Amino acid sequence: MKQRFSLEGRNAIITGSTRGIGLAIARGFLEAGATVTLCGRKQEGIDDALSQLKDHADKVLGKTAHVGQRDSLEELLAAAQERFGPVQVLVNNAGTSPYFGPIVDSPDTAWDKTMDVNLKGPYLLSKMVAKQMSEGGSIVNIASIAGLTALENQGIYSVSKAALIMLTKVMARELGRQGVRVNAICPGLIKTKLSEAIWSDPKVEKRVTSSKALGRIGETDELTGAAIYFASEASSFTTGASLQVDGGLVI
Repeated sequence: MKQRFSLEGRNAIITGSTRGIGLAIARGFLEAGATVTLCGRKQEGIDDALSQLKDHADKVLGKTAHVGQRDSLEELLAAAQERFGPVQVLVNNAGTSPYFGPIVDSPDTAWDKTMDVNLKGPYLLSKMVAKQMSEGGSIVNIASIAGLTALENQGIYSVSKAALIMLTKVMARELGRQGVRVNAICPGLIKTKLSEAIWSDPKVEKRVTSSKALGRIGETDELTGAAIYFASEASSFTTGASLQVDGGLVI
């Protein structure tokens, strides 16, 4: 059974992987035997992530990329293929939430940026990667419980993640016959830079955690197991699924 969770011989791309959830998943994949291409917007972030993964230096590549731009994503995929060969696993983790407040007061620029990163990026890169998955593969979208239930002051983010969950289902339906599985992970409140507006405010944090069955904020490495499950043969009969990893918030 342990072997089914192995990622030996699998080549993965993980977007938004220079810190937080993405970096934790990258570390978990490397420890499970995969080769990994990680990406971020800035070279200094790439360099810092690579230094933290130095024990796996021969199995990891870092590449700057803007996930909302087709040309940048094409370069990312080409770099991963050149270094490690065909890509069998894609984790669309990069995300943003530039606006926190009532949706009626939100600037149009916040909508555009959020949709570019949270939805357009996974849409573009998933298409590119799926077309070269001739022997099957796994696409994992990091969605959010915000895509399952409307979160106050995070309206645009909620809309983008709800759409990402539907993109997961659509691609799972269409790609299943070629052996490509597409699933989503829906984290709850995890202590990351992206969610800092929530956990840095004691009142907001208390309100959110009080409604969780486990009564606490999650840590980034608590998403790793779910990602390895979807990336490995352990989930060979699972596609189109959305797995909540939220401490029992949405029940």
